[in-house]
Formats: sequence, C-alpha cells, structure tokens
Amino acid sequence: MISFLNASIITCVLTLFLIYEQQISIVGAQTVSSVCFGCICEAASGCNATIGCDGSVCGPFRITWNYWADAGKPTLDGQSDGDAYSRCVNDVECAARTVEGYMTKFSQDCNGDGTINCDDFLRIHRLGGYGCSGFLNAEYEDTYKRCMQAYGK
Repeated sequence: MISFLNASIITCVLTLFLIYEQQISIVGAQTVSSVCFGCICEAASGCNATIGCDGSVCGPFRITWNYWADAGKPTLDGQSDGDAYSRCVNDVECAARTVEGYMTKFSQDCNGDGTINCDDFLRIHRLGGYGCSGFLNAEYEDTYKRCMQAYGK
C-alpha cells in the first residue's frame, strides 16, 4: 500500500462505492466511478469527512456555495433552510451528489485527449466548468494521479 493513501481514502471510496454501486452516468455514456470520486476527494482534502468549512469552501470535496448552486443545490432529506449548503457539502453522500450534478452540467474534454474521463472531472472540479483547460496545482494533481495508480482500473 502506498503510504500517502490512508484509511480516509479507503473509507471514502468504500462509502462512495456503496452509495453509487461503481459508477454514475454523467452525460450519455460518460461515467464517474467511485474510485474517481474517491481520488478527487483525496486530492481535494485527503478525503477528510470531518474537515468542515474553511472560508468559502466546505466538506471533503472543498465545495463552494456557487459550485453547489451550479450543481442544482442538492440537499439532505429535502431540507431547504439556510444551512442546506453547509450540511450537504459536509456530508460525503450529499457532497458526492453535488459533484455529480456539477459534472453533469459541465462535462467536457478539458485536456483535449478526445475522451471525457476522470482526468477531466478532476479538472472541472478544481478549475471550474469554464476554466478546466488551465493548469492544476502540482501537489493536487500528483495526489490524484497516485490515488488513481493505486486504485484505478
């Protein structure tokens, strides 16, 4: 086992696997696997499910209010009060639904390789739906790549 991958990524991947049963349809035949969700989460926060909010970002996926809104404002149990955003994005399942909604809206080939896959979803998640062809922070991208090498197919 690679030392940087701790129990949090394993827990997150297993949780997301159980929630989504291996993959989510995004656009047509494009899918986000539970491993992809887990590795995006690992790159974002070490998949720390108890990280809470820090400034304008919250939860293990480090989601902003605008990201959550673009994703369709998913909620826990249909709640729509003023805390719906922070409660959702701090919950792994609801946060994953938020990422799913965002990918559905902005799915595209960000790296120009002719395929829409997890590499693109990582870029969309980090750089946004309108800037995903930009440069990623090296540490963020390296964490994601190591995770995908260890757990990806």
